[in-house]
Amino acid sequence: MTAKVLNEQEIVQEAVEVLLEHLGAAKVARFLAAWQTGAGDYLAMRKQLFDEETVATLSERVQAYEKGKEGGSA
Repeated sequence: MTAKVLNEQEIVQEAVEVLLEHLGAAKVARFLAAWQTGAGDYLAMRKQLFDEETVATLSERVQAYEKGKEGGSA
């Protein structure tokens, strides 16, 4: 049996994916900014977080999030 040992970057990437799934892009960006002040590549992170987004898709996500909060599920 073999096990793949993840390097630090792979672990951080996996953690960011989990955070994105549960918190959303805006909260993850704020968390990472606070957590790693002065470290990392903001432009690369911004591209990762928002590359596939448009104003319309972000608006839809915000509206869905707000609607979920009103229903008490968030």
